[in-house]
Amino acid sequence: MRKALVAGNWKMHGRITQNINLIDDLVKQLSPIKESVSVLVCPPLVYLNQVSGLLAEAGIEVGAQDVSRFEKDGAHTGDCSAEMLADIGVSYALVGHSERRSEHQDTDAVIALKLKNLLQVGIKPILCIGESLEQREEGTFEKVIADQISNAFSGLSVEELSNVILAYEPIWAIGTGKTASPDQAQAVHAYIRQMLASDYGSEFSEKVTILYGGSVKAANADQLFSQPDIDGGLIGGAALVSEEFTAICRAAATSPKNG
Repeated sequence: MRKALVAGNWKMHGRITQNINLIDDLVKQLSPIKESVSVLVCPPLVYLNQVSGLLAEAGIEVGAQDVSRFEKDGAHTGDCSAEMLADIGVSYALVGHSERRSEHQDTDAVIALKLKNLLQVGIKPILCIGESLEQREEGTFEKVIADQISNAFSGLSVEELSNVILAYEPIWAIGTGKTASPDQAQAVHAYIRQMLASDYGSEFSEKVTILYGGSVKAANADQLFSQPDIDGGLIGGAALVSEEFTAICRAAATSPKNG
C-alpha cells in the first residue's frame, strides 16, 4: 500500500515571524498523526534554511518549489542547483508547476533536465502535470498529460523513476476555487496509473504516489483522498492556514486505504 503524502506549497508567501508561528502550530497539531501520513512543506527559496531548522526533529520534511536546470555551479545568476538544495537538507522539490510553465516558460525539455538533476543528488521530484480549461473542454487533456509525463521521463531508468512523485493539478482548478469532482480527479489518476503500467509495468505503476492538487481544502479532502488512485494532495493556499492544512493531513491519515 502507498502511504499518503500531503505537500504544502507556500508559493510566494512567508515572513520570518509568520513562518515561526505557522511551523509551531503545524508541529503541535500534526504530532499525533505524523506516523500515519507523510507531510512536507515547500517554502520560498529564501526561507528554506529557516524552515529546515524549525522542522529538524519534527517529522515533517522540507521541499523546494523549483530547481535550476543547470547541473553544475556557474554563471547562472538567480539559479539554485540541486546540489545546493541537497546541501541544506532539502528532500523533495516541485518540478513543472503550471505557474513555472506559464510564467517562466519551463518547457518539457527544461523540466526533464530539472528532474534528472534532482534524482542525481537524491532529492525526490514532485512532477506537476495538468491541463488547461481549453484542453479539458476540447477533450485533449489525456494526451496533454501523457506527453508531459513521457517527455519528463525520457532517458530515465525505471529505478530512477521509482523516486518520482506525480501531482495532477488541473490548471483550471488552481487558485480558482474550482475543484475537479472526486470522480473527475479519480478518472485522471486512474488514467495516469494505467499509462505507467503500459510503459513501465504494473508493479511500477502500483507503487507510484500520485497526488491531487487544485483547490483542495478540509471540506473536500475526505472525498478526494478516499479515491483508490489518489494518494494525497499538493496544497496551495490552504497550506498557509494551520487549521486547514492539518485538517487536510488528518483526512489523508485516516483514509481507509492509507497504507
